[in-house]
Amino acid sequence: METISYKLEVFEGPLDLLLSLISKNKLNIYDIPVAELLDQYMAHIEKMRQADMDIASEFLTMASRLVYIKTVMLMPHQEEAEELKRELTGELIEYQLCREMAGKLADMADFDKFSREEMVIDADKTYKLTHDVSVLMKAYLMAAGRKRTEQTSSSDVFKRIATQPVVSVPSRISYILEKLYIKSAMSLHQLFLESRSKSEAVATFLAVLDLIKDGRIELGDGDDIKLSDKKEGMNQIDS
Repeated sequence: METISYKLEVFEGPLDLLLSLISKNKLNIYDIPVAELLDQYMAHIEKMRQADMDIASEFLTMASRLVYIKTVMLMPHQEEAEELKRELTGELIEYQLCREMAGKLADMADFDKFSREEMVIDADKTYKLTHDVSVLMKAYLMAAGRKRTEQTSSSDVFKRIATQPVVSVPSRISYILEKLYIKSAMSLHQLFLESRSKSEAVATFLAVLDLIKDGRIELGDGDDIKLSDKKEGMNQIDS
């Protein structure tokens, strides 16, 4: 026996299916016979199941909604049933109008043919993120360290170091004793500020330590230094 095959129409949703059933069975959309519509709806759901079609949950939700309306209609007071029918009728009419307008728009224009020309948009390269100070400091230290490691040694670097004038400690000792003989006291802070290079500052520091160790100068008030014995200081200058 030859098996009869048929192809079920695919609907976008339960409202789409209900409108199709109302149209095919010539039912009054403004006074829906819920019992008859429910039978037609459940029959179509059964066909979808037999055809191994995926039945979306929204179709089953509508089925339970129709069953509930039919049940309420059997009650003595049918005010709730009438209200539920009006809600369903309103949804169906609204969906029908939307479907009709969609069809008219589809006939007016083919939206697949509309496209916008390619636009050249300038990239905004402004960095707009905010970071904690510790994160920025860590990033800076990493970048600075990487830069130092990437630098290659050159003869110019060593040449600048080798050609720097070296200030001797004895020359600074003589300079300090001469200053103290004239002024009798002077500020250590001012003495270091007068240094013209790192070598001179280091020599000055070592000279002060050496003079204090030998007892030739001593610390006064604040950061002042003075001769501990002016005659000995003078003799040192003469010698």
